[in-house]
Amino acid sequence: MNTISTPDLCDEHGDDVRVLEANFRHYGGKQHFWGEIVTIKCFEDNSKVADMVKTPGHNRVLVVDGGASPRRSLLGDNLARAAADNGWRGIVIYGYLRDVEELANMPIGIMALGSVPRKTEKLGDGRCNIALEFGGTTLYPGEHLYADLSGAIISNQPLTDTL
Repeated sequence: MNTISTPDLCDEHGDDVRVLEANFRHYGGKQHFWGEIVTIKCFEDNSKVADMVKTPGHNRVLVVDGGASPRRSLLGDNLARAAADNGWRGIVIYGYLRDVEELANMPIGIMALGSVPRKTEKLGDGRCNIALEFGGTTLYPGEHLYADLSGAIISNQPLTDTL
């Protein structure tokens, strides 16, 4: 996979891109990733995340709105491994994760607000493929996310043909 530069994409595309303003940290083994967005909204329950990462990812990026809750992890090593094995290019969590050491070696981009060792609830709650609002913008399924060490940006359409 080639790399992208979010600063260069911002310079080239100006107001056609939106910057994700939350203070995300990188946790996965890939620090440059991009793809079409699939969305999940859940709070302290990663049941929908677990279901989604077990489906073919087709080089897409899973974006999870966990309400920024620091009380429960929404991703750990087992689900991240499933996502990588099933062809997901990246996962962005507006929330927390765990198993940080293991995630760092996985061939997938992973961003989250932070880490917490406590596991998630398993209640089957959450909604998939809906608009999400966090980080100063609204993210829609089918849009495109580009991420690197400088941050993450969102576009209505693909910005590069290097996918």
